[in-house]
Amino acid sequence: MKLFTKKRLAIAAGVIAVAGGAAAWLVPKGEPKVPPSKYRTAPVDVGTINQTVTATGTINPVALVNVGSQVSGTVVELNADFNDRVSKGQVLLKLDPTIFNAQIRQAEASRASAVANLKLAEANYQRNQQLVTQSFVSSVALDQSRREMDVARANVQLAQAQLDRARADLNNSVIRSPIDGVIIKRTIDLSQTVAASFNTPNLFQIARDLTKMQIDTSVSEADVGALKDGLPARFVVDAYPDREFHATMRQFRLAANVVQNVVTYNVVLDVDNKDEMLKPGMTAQVRLVVDNRSNVLRIPTTALRFQLPEEEQEKLRAQAKEQEKTRSGKDAKSTQVAYKAAPPGQDDDLAFRTANETARIYKVYRLDARNQPQPVDIKVGLSNFRYTEVLSGGLKAGDQVVTRALGQAKEDF
Repeated sequence: MKLFTKKRLAIAAGVIAVAGGAAAWLVPKGEPKVPPSKYRTAPVDVGTINQTVTATGTINPVALVNVGSQVSGTVVELNADFNDRVSKGQVLLKLDPTIFNAQIRQAEASRASAVANLKLAEANYQRNQQLVTQSFVSSVALDQSRREMDVARANVQLAQAQLDRARADLNNSVIRSPIDGVIIKRTIDLSQTVAASFNTPNLFQIARDLTKMQIDTSVSEADVGALKDGLPARFVVDAYPDREFHATMRQFRLAANVVQNVVTYNVVLDVDNKDEMLKPGMTAQVRLVVDNRSNVLRIPTTALRFQLPEEEQEKLRAQAKEQEKTRSGKDAKSTQVAYKAAPPGQDDDLAFRTANETARIYKVYRLDARNQPQPVDIKVGLSNFRYTEVLSGGLKAGDQVVTRALGQAKEDF
């Protein structure tokens, strides 16, 4: 009985083995395995694009006045310091008035001498007039006395002008604030000598109002075509890296700045600084929003910069030639005839396009079903550092475009 059972088990096992082999033989083979992708990709999607212009600028007060001195002297009184709020006409410093008072006294003495000479000349002239009528002196002597009187009168005016200048110098030795504001810079100390012989020294810098600031930026010539007054802007400063501030473009200045053949233009933006968090001289990283579009087809901007290696491009061209050879003779012949009949240059899409159109045409690479990159020509619109708008071309939402090649994996030994 046990022998019979063992035979039955052996027969059943053999039947199962034969059936399994037959099933494996009869089942059709599956699709060939898709090779893994050698590229990093990103999907084509629909969304919003903001086109911005970036620039670096410096925060400055809207009104900044340099206060100097017209006269030289030694500082004997200093009434203002850094960050002091001053009012118009307030005394900031005084120079030693000793020399200026001496000049005033000298000018007063010169004027008194000139007045005395004028009185003597007038008396001589009147006396000669009477003597001429009595024929005691000639008319030439009368003319001479008249000339001396005119010279004496001019000397009085000259002495008066020198006296006025000496008094003005004394008044200018007292430096006053020309506006209401805040002192942000002081370059003078007590007992220091101010020399105004060749140029006017800057003693103070006064900002009119620190609650209203401006940003002076340098914008590249390639970006100025999209700028206009009133554009909104956002900026950040190093002092507050987690906070973003708002600004408005106020002025585009026509004077170009050329540094090493790089042309930039100064763009001024207004900033509301009610809380006075922003300080003069801070560096601002500015982004001007020049355009905005929503619900547009877009790709990552990095896809525009990707280029296949030369050997990969050679493979793609070889595959295209093989596909061309496999076409039917009739189709190939008709294609050849149509090509010969076309005018020279018609096959080149770029030959009959404007410079603006060709500048916006790019080649990107889309992965096919076998994870192989295929070139696609597209025309782009708005662009920023993250996304670029696709105006036309062979892309649709959901396609995978190549952004960069993956690193070669290390072989296992």
